[in-house]
Amino acid sequence: MSKPTYKELLDAGVHFGHMKRKWNPKMSQYIFAEKKGIHIIDLNKTQSELEKTAKVMKDLAKSGKKIMFVATKKQASDIVKSAAESVNMPFVTHRWLGGMLTNFSTIRKSIKKMEKIESMLKDKSLTSITKKEKLTLERERNKLEKVLGGIRRLNRIPAAMYVVDIAKEHLAVKEAQKLNLRTFAMVDTNVNPNDVDYAIPANDDSTKSIEIITNYLTQAIKEGLEERANKKEEKEASAS
Repeated sequence: MSKPTYKELLDAGVHFGHMKRKWNPKMSQYIFAEKKGIHIIDLNKTQSELEKTAKVMKDLAKSGKKIMFVATKKQASDIVKSAAESVNMPFVTHRWLGGMLTNFSTIRKSIKKMEKIESMLKDKSLTSITKKEKLTLERERNKLEKVLGGIRRLNRIPAAMYVVDIAKEHLAVKEAQKLNLRTFAMVDTNVNPNDVDYAIPANDDSTKSIEIITNYLTQAIKEGLEERANKKEEKEASAS
Protein backbone atom coordinates (compact mmCIF):
# COMPACT_ATOMS: atom_id res chain seq x y z
CA MET A 1 0.00 0.00 0.00
CA SER A 2 1.82 3.09 -1.18
CA LYS A 3 1.08 6.35 0.57
CA PRO A 4 -0.05 9.23 -1.69
CA THR A 5 2.96 11.37 -2.57
CA TYR A 6 3.20 15.07 -1.78
CA LYS A 7 2.67 15.83 -5.49
CA GLU A 8 -0.42 13.58 -5.71
CA LEU A 9 -1.96 15.33 -2.71
CA LEU A 10 -1.09 18.69 -4.27
CA ASP A 11 -2.62 17.71 -7.63
CA ALA A 12 -5.81 16.58 -5.87
CA GLY A 13 -6.11 19.99 -4.16
CA VAL A 14 -5.91 18.47 -0.68
CA HIS A 15 -4.06 21.61 0.52
CA PHE A 16 -6.88 24.08 -0.15
CA GLY A 17 -8.60 25.09 3.08
CA HIS A 18 -11.45 27.54 3.63
CA MET A 19 -11.45 31.32 3.56
CA LYS A 20 -9.44 32.77 6.45
CA ARG A 21 -12.55 34.37 7.98
CA LYS A 22 -14.18 30.92 8.30
CA TRP A 23 -11.28 29.28 10.07
CA ASN A 24 -11.24 27.50 13.40
CA PRO A 25 -8.14 28.58 15.41
CA LYS A 26 -7.78 24.99 16.69
CA MET A 27 -6.64 24.09 13.16
CA SER A 28 -3.64 26.46 13.32
CA GLN A 29 -1.16 23.58 13.85
CA TYR A 30 -2.12 22.19 10.43
CA ILE A 31 -2.09 25.47 8.49
CA PHE A 32 1.00 26.17 6.40
CA ALA A 33 0.17 29.62 5.02
CA GLU A 34 -2.52 31.98 3.80
CA LYS A 35 -2.87 32.80 0.12
CA LYS A 36 -5.36 35.35 -1.25
CA GLY A 37 -7.49 35.04 1.89
CA ILE A 38 -7.51 31.22 1.76
CA HIS A 39 -5.77 28.98 4.26
CA ILE A 40 -3.31 26.46 2.85
CA ILE A 41 -3.01 23.13 4.66
CA ASP A 42 0.43 21.73 5.46
CA LEU A 43 0.60 18.56 3.34
CA ASN A 44 3.49 17.15 5.38
CA LYS A 45 1.09 17.08 8.35
CA THR A 46 -1.60 15.53 6.12
CA GLN A 47 0.80 12.76 5.11
CA SER A 48 1.86 11.90 8.64
CA GLU A 49 -1.71 11.94 10.03
CA LEU A 50 -2.92 9.88 7.08
CA GLU A 51 -0.30 7.22 7.72
CA LYS A 52 -1.09 7.11 11.43
CA THR A 53 -4.83 6.80 10.74
CA ALA A 54 -4.35 4.11 8.08
CA LYS A 55 -2.37 1.96 10.49
CA VAL A 56 -5.08 2.10 13.18
CA MET A 57 -7.85 1.39 10.64
CA LYS A 58 -5.88 -1.57 9.26
CA ASP A 59 -5.46 -3.01 12.77
CA LEU A 60 -9.18 -2.62 13.48
CA ALA A 61 -10.09 -4.47 10.28
CA LYS A 62 -7.51 -7.16 11.05
CA SER A 63 -9.15 -7.76 14.42
CA GLY A 64 -12.58 -8.13 12.79
CA LYS A 65 -14.00 -4.78 13.90
CA LYS A 66 -16.48 -2.77 11.84
CA ILE A 67 -15.82 0.83 10.79
CA MET A 68 -18.84 2.87 9.74
CA PHE A 69 -18.32 5.31 6.86
CA VAL A 70 -20.32 8.56 7.04
CA ALA A 71 -20.56 11.21 4.31
CA THR A 72 -23.86 12.70 3.18
CA LYS A 73 -22.62 15.70 1.18
CA LYS A 74 -23.09 15.48 -2.57
CA GLN A 75 -19.42 15.48 -3.60
CA ALA A 76 -18.53 12.74 -1.09
CA SER A 77 -21.45 10.32 -0.91
CA ASP A 78 -20.77 8.20 -4.03
CA ILE A 79 -17.03 7.94 -3.33
CA VAL A 80 -17.60 6.93 0.28
CA LYS A 81 -20.39 4.49 -0.56
CA SER A 82 -18.34 2.55 -3.10
CA ALA A 83 -15.29 2.60 -0.81
CA ALA A 84 -17.31 1.15 2.09
CA GLU A 85 -18.93 -1.47 -0.15
CA SER A 86 -15.54 -2.58 -1.48
CA VAL A 87 -14.47 -3.61 2.05
CA ASN A 88 -17.93 -4.68 3.24
CA MET A 89 -18.21 -1.92 5.86
CA PRO A 90 -21.45 -0.20 6.93
CA PHE A 91 -22.12 3.26 5.55
CA VAL A 92 -24.49 6.23 5.77
CA THR A 93 -24.35 8.42 2.67
CA HIS A 94 -27.89 9.74 2.28
CA ARG A 95 -29.06 11.17 5.58
CA TRP A 96 -28.03 10.67 9.19
CA LEU A 97 -31.09 9.81 11.27
CA GLY A 98 -30.85 11.06 14.84
CA GLY A 99 -30.33 8.04 17.08
CA MET A 100 -28.87 5.90 14.30
CA LEU A 101 -26.40 4.48 16.83
CA THR A 102 -27.61 5.72 20.21
CA ASN A 103 -31.07 4.30 19.50
CA PHE A 104 -29.88 1.32 17.51
CA SER A 105 -32.70 -1.05 18.51
CA THR A 106 -35.28 1.30 16.94
CA ILE A 107 -33.20 1.54 13.77
CA ARG A 108 -33.02 -2.28 13.63
CA LYS A 109 -36.85 -2.34 13.72
CA SER A 110 -36.95 -0.02 10.70
CA ILE A 111 -34.50 -2.32 8.87
CA LYS A 112 -36.72 -5.32 9.66
CA LYS A 113 -39.70 -3.36 8.32
CA MET A 114 -37.78 -2.66 5.09
CA GLU A 115 -36.88 -6.34 4.74
CA LYS A 116 -40.49 -7.36 5.34
CA ILE A 117 -41.66 -5.01 2.56
CA GLU A 118 -38.97 -6.44 0.27
CA SER A 119 -40.10 -10.01 0.82
CA MET A 120 -43.74 -8.98 0.27
CA LEU A 121 -42.83 -7.37 -3.04
CA LYS A 122 -40.85 -10.47 -4.08
CA ASP A 123 -43.71 -12.80 -3.16
CA LYS A 124 -45.34 -13.67 -6.48
CA SER A 125 -48.20 -15.50 -4.76
CA LEU A 126 -49.32 -12.28 -3.08
CA THR A 127 -52.29 -11.34 -5.25
CA SER A 128 -54.26 -9.53 -2.57
CA ILE A 129 -52.46 -6.22 -3.01
CA THR A 130 -53.56 -3.75 -5.65
CA LYS A 131 -51.27 -1.99 -8.10
CA LYS A 132 -51.64 1.21 -6.10
CA GLU A 133 -50.71 -0.56 -2.84
CA LYS A 134 -47.73 -2.15 -4.54
CA LEU A 135 -46.57 1.26 -5.72
CA THR A 136 -46.90 2.66 -2.21
CA LEU A 137 -44.88 -0.25 -0.80
CA GLU A 138 -42.18 0.22 -3.45
CA ARG A 139 -41.94 3.91 -2.61
CA GLU A 140 -41.60 3.16 1.08
CA ARG A 141 -39.01 0.45 0.42
CA ASN A 142 -36.93 2.83 -1.73
CA LYS A 143 -37.12 5.54 0.90
CA LEU A 144 -35.95 3.17 3.64
CA GLU A 145 -33.27 1.65 1.40
CA LYS A 146 -31.78 5.10 0.73
CA VAL A 147 -31.36 5.84 4.42
CA LEU A 148 -30.80 2.37 5.87
CA GLY A 149 -29.43 0.26 3.01
CA GLY A 150 -25.83 0.82 4.04
CA ILE A 151 -26.38 -0.49 7.57
CA ARG A 152 -28.84 -3.31 6.90
CA ARG A 153 -26.28 -6.02 7.77
CA LEU A 154 -25.06 -4.23 10.87
CA ASN A 155 -26.17 -6.33 13.83
CA ARG A 156 -24.32 -4.44 16.50
CA ILE A 157 -22.84 -0.99 17.00
CA PRO A 158 -19.57 -0.59 15.03
CA ALA A 159 -16.22 -0.07 16.75
CA ALA A 160 -15.30 3.07 14.85
CA MET A 161 -16.46 5.74 12.42
CA TYR A 162 -14.82 7.42 9.44
CA VAL A 163 -16.31 10.83 8.58
CA VAL A 164 -15.97 13.29 5.71
CA ASP A 165 -16.88 16.82 6.92
CA ILE A 166 -17.40 16.77 10.67
CA ALA A 167 -19.26 20.09 10.55
CA LYS A 168 -21.96 18.63 8.34
CA GLU A 169 -21.95 15.28 10.16
CA HIS A 170 -21.88 16.76 13.69
CA LEU A 171 -24.83 14.57 14.78
CA ALA A 172 -22.98 11.39 13.77
CA VAL A 173 -19.81 12.57 15.52
CA LYS A 174 -21.79 13.38 18.71
CA GLU A 175 -23.33 9.90 18.77
CA ALA A 176 -19.93 8.30 18.22
CA GLN A 177 -18.50 10.34 21.12
CA LYS A 178 -21.40 9.34 23.34
CA LEU A 179 -20.78 5.65 22.64
CA ASN A 180 -16.97 5.95 22.88
CA LEU A 181 -16.41 4.83 19.30
CA ARG A 182 -13.06 5.60 17.76
CA THR A 183 -13.41 8.44 15.25
CA PHE A 184 -11.40 9.13 12.09
CA ALA A 185 -12.07 12.13 9.87
CA MET A 186 -10.95 14.47 7.15
CA VAL A 187 -10.80 17.85 8.84
CA ASP A 188 -10.87 21.13 6.91
CA THR A 189 -9.70 24.49 8.27
CA ASN A 190 -13.20 25.46 9.50
CA VAL A 191 -13.60 22.75 12.19
CA ASN A 192 -12.23 21.70 15.56
CA PRO A 193 -9.93 18.70 14.99
CA ASN A 194 -10.19 17.79 18.69
CA ASP A 195 -13.75 16.59 18.07
CA VAL A 196 -12.31 13.37 16.62
CA ASP A 197 -9.59 10.93 17.70
CA TYR A 198 -7.72 10.87 14.39
CA ALA A 199 -7.86 14.06 12.33
CA ILE A 200 -6.50 14.18 8.78
CA PRO A 201 -6.10 17.83 7.71
CA ALA A 202 -7.49 17.97 4.18
CA ASN A 203 -9.84 19.78 1.83
CA ASP A 204 -13.20 18.06 2.41
CA ASP A 205 -15.04 19.88 -0.39
CA SER A 206 -13.13 18.65 -3.43
CA THR A 207 -14.08 15.31 -4.96
CA LYS A 208 -10.46 14.55 -5.87
CA SER A 209 -9.28 15.30 -2.34
CA ILE A 210 -12.00 13.14 -0.76
CA GLU A 211 -11.20 10.35 -3.20
CA ILE A 212 -7.44 10.22 -2.63
CA ILE A 213 -7.79 10.22 1.18
CA THR A 214 -10.73 7.79 1.35
CA ASN A 215 -9.24 5.34 -1.13
CA TYR A 216 -5.93 5.18 0.70
CA LEU A 217 -7.68 4.46 4.01
CA THR A 218 -9.90 1.86 2.33
CA GLN A 219 -6.79 0.19 0.95
CA ALA A 220 -5.45 -0.04 4.51
CA ILE A 221 -8.69 -1.69 5.64
CA LYS A 222 -8.46 -4.11 2.70
CA GLU A 223 -4.96 -5.13 3.76
CA GLY A 224 -6.14 -5.67 7.34
CA LEU A 225 -8.98 -7.90 6.10
CA GLU A 226 -6.61 -9.90 3.88
CA GLU A 227 -4.19 -10.46 6.75
CA ARG A 228 -7.12 -11.60 8.91
CA ALA A 229 -8.28 -14.07 6.23
CA ASN A 230 -4.73 -15.45 5.78
CA LYS A 231 -4.33 -15.92 9.51
CA LYS A 232 -7.63 -17.78 9.63
CA GLU A 233 -6.55 -20.06 6.77
CA GLU A 234 -3.23 -20.84 8.44
CA LYS A 235 -5.02 -21.65 11.69
CA GLU A 236 -7.44 -23.99 9.91
CA ALA A 237 -4.61 -25.67 7.99
CA SER A 238 -2.60 -26.32 11.13
CA ALA A 239 -5.68 -27.66 12.91
CA SER A 240 -6.52 -30.19 10.18
